[in-house]
This record gives sequence, structure tokens and C-alpha cells, in this order.
Amino acid sequence: MTKNRAVFIFSLALAALAAVGYGYPWHPRSAATSLSVTPRAAAAERTILYYRDPSGAPNWSATPKADAQGRAFLPVYDDAEPSFDPPAPPAPPKNRKILFYRNPMGLPDTSPVPKKDSMGMDYIAVYDGDEPSDSKTIKISLDRVQRSGVRTEPAAARLLVRPVRTVGTVAIDERRATIVTMRSDGYVEDLFVNTTGQIVRAGEPLFRVYSPDIQQAFSDLLVAKSWTGAAATGMAKSLDGAMQRLRNLGVPENRIREIRDSGANPRTIDWLAPAGGTVVAKRIINGQRVVAGDELYRIIDLTNLWVIADVAEGDLADIKLGARATVTFRSYRDQPVEGTVTFVYPQLKTETRTVQVRIEVANPDGRLKPDMYADVVFHVEAGQLPLTAVPTSAIIDTGARQIVLVAKGEGRFEPRPVKLGRRGDGYVEIVEGLKAGEDIVTTATFLIDAESNLQSALKTFTEPEPAR
Repeated sequence: MTKNRAVFIFSLALAALAAVGYGYPWHPRSAATSLSVTPRAAAAERTILYYRDPSGAPNWSATPKADAQGRAFLPVYDDAEPSFDPPAPPAPPKNRKILFYRNPMGLPDTSPVPKKDSMGMDYIAVYDGDEPSDSKTIKISLDRVQRSGVRTEPAAARLLVRPVRTVGTVAIDERRATIVTMRSDGYVEDLFVNTTGQIVRAGEPLFRVYSPDIQQAFSDLLVAKSWTGAAATGMAKSLDGAMQRLRNLGVPENRIREIRDSGANPRTIDWLAPAGGTVVAKRIINGQRVVAGDELYRIIDLTNLWVIADVAEGDLADIKLGARATVTFRSYRDQPVEGTVTFVYPQLKTETRTVQVRIEVANPDGRLKPDMYADVVFHVEAGQLPLTAVPTSAIIDTGARQIVLVAKGEGRFEPRPVKLGRRGDGYVEIVEGLKAGEDIVTTATFLIDAESNLQSALKTFTEPEPAR
């Protein structure tokens, strides 16, 4: 192909393109495409005011950023109106004066004029009447009080019952223990009660014994009785003396009269049980020689027992004689027993800082055994007179002091320091600082306390500095 021929073909192509352009009608898209360079060039000379959310949501940014879907915020220039207006701040209430503007995030930062924080959020206006009426009152809007779930309850007189919990051990009733012994020497010829744990009744024979001293006293009694006439009158005192000698040897009264009336002189005597109960110790064997004063049996009535509880030194003042106590034995956890405090021991255990308290419990069926462990709950009544008390949830305890929030109505609350006393049944006694009948906040106290701290901080920042 020659050079002239190539030039000719290129000229024909240009002519064809021109013909096509003149043959079709003009379309706005083509115009926009052809003129798109002009706005881009002009945009370089325009100033970007801010960036708006591409979805049209009321979100703005001072610097380029992307939304949650990764779409870039759209620039808004100084010579273009946005497709929407940002929401206007709420109109201030009529006839109310704006005192200052506070930080929208709750920081202790205020301003006398409208402003924005570092995140672009408008400061919130504080109107006349929204601030506390005095330095002792917290003011919260009623709708916020309702949303926070604030509940109040009047302080009332109550009879407080505070349980004191401790542990104890079952012990025998010392008043129901009996030791069987002889007051003279003798020889055991037969045993009727020969096992430990055997239950005996008062007056039941325990063993048969031969005692030379008792045999001699029987003989003296019969000799004194056999005297008649004038001699009998003189020997009346001897008869009484012989009977008294048998009493001193421990012979039962009914046995002495039986010998006197019958005139018989038995060689042995059946020794009777002086009291009923359970034989917990047996130190006698058939054929044994017994010596005066030796312990032969120990009999204890176990139908009534003691529970010795160890009460902490700090709880001792609440334990009174006659106080009720519930005792739960670890062998019978589903069968608690009610008892009564009958004695508080005078000694304090220095190792544990506890005092022993005696509780009497009934044991008619004999299922309780000495030395059993028990869990004890004392039902302590804080005096017999009702006390001004509030729920424990109403107390704000800072460690250094205790505070309750007194409801004054219309969203106003007064933090008031109080002095606490006894506790029981979820209530605490108010010794000082509150009167019966005053409404106090029982729930959401921490929210009101936080609002109080915020308002106190704001007041500190808004108060003018003292003149120097």
C-alpha cells in the first residue's frame, strides 16, 4: 500500500465518523459526558464545608470517613445547598430562662453560650427550675424518675427480729444425772441391771448386796423393838436411833419400815435405783466387793437435754434469757427442734472470742445423743418495743457515713445522713436522722446518688470564684 492510498483511507474514516455524529440527535448524556471535565476542574477551586452520610441519615463529619457499609461520606461545598437540612435543635420551652449549657456526655464542663464538644455534639441547655432549689436537694425530672424505677416507702416502726447463727454441741442436763453408790462396805451377790445403756425406773432394784454394817443396824432395830413395859418407854429413843442409823447407811425408808413391822432380819438387801433414766456408766460386777463411796452406776435422764452454743462476742448483747432458738441436728436436718435460752455462761473463751449459751430442748423419743453437733439459730428480738426502721436497700453506705434519700415530691430528693442501729428481717434501725412516716427511696438509690454527684460537680464549676 502506497503512502497516498493510506492518507486517503484515513480521510474517508474521518468523514464517516462526522456523518454519524450529524445523523443522530443530540442526547443530554452525551453533553454531560463531554462537559464532565468542567465541574471537576471547578471543584478544585471550591471549599468543602463538611461531609454528609451517603444514605441521607443525619450524620456529618468534619473529615472524610466511611459509614458502617464502607461507603464514603459525600462532600458538601460552600456554594451548594445540601439535599436536606440537619435537624434543628429543639425549641426552648417558653417563658423559661436558660441558665447555662452542660456537656452532653455528663462531664463537669459548662458554657454560658451554646457550643459543641469535641465530637460535634451540642451542649444541653439547663433551664431555670431544673437545678437544685438548694444545696441539700436533688432535682430530677419526673419522667426520668419513672424510667429509673424509683420506689419509695415510708419509714415505719417495726419489731426487728435478727437471726444469730452459730453451732453447738448436745450435752446432758446436769440436773438429771445420778450416781449410785453405797455408804458402807459390802459384797455383791446378784446383779439385776448388768448392761450399760439399760433404761431403769426409780425404785427398781439394781443389785443385791450383803453389808455387815447394814446387817448390824437391822439387828439393833429389832432389839429396840422387842423391849416392852417400862423398858420399852426408855428404849423408844433407841428405836428411833436405830432407824436413823439405817437411813444414814442409805437404806430406803420403805425398807426400814418393812423390817420394823415384820420383825424379820434379812441377810441381804436389794439396792434400789434412786432415779429413773439411762445407765450411761456401770462399774459393778457380780461377786465384787464394794467399798463405801465407790461409783457403781451413773444414771442420766435423757428426756431433756442441753445444747451448748458458742456465740460470738459481738452478738452476745442480743442474746437474752428466754430467747427462742431453732436447733437443727446434723443427723436429723429435716426435723428442727425449738428450744429456749436458759443460761449464759460467765466465761469468755479467749481462743475463739465466744461465750457459751445453754439452750434446753426436749428429747422424748431419745433420738438425740450427747455430743451431737447442731446448727443453732437464735431469733433475737431487738427489744420488745417497735423501732423506726427502713429497708436495707435504702441505705447508701460510703464507708465513712450512711445516707438515705428522703423523697420531697415533684422529683426532689434530699440526701440525709443517718445513724444506724440493729438489723433484722431485711430492715435496719434508724437511731438518728429520720422520723417515722418520712418517705425514703428504696430502689434505684445509686442512680439518684450518681445524679447528685453530677449536679454537685456542675455547681462547683458554675459558681463564681470568691472575690480576692
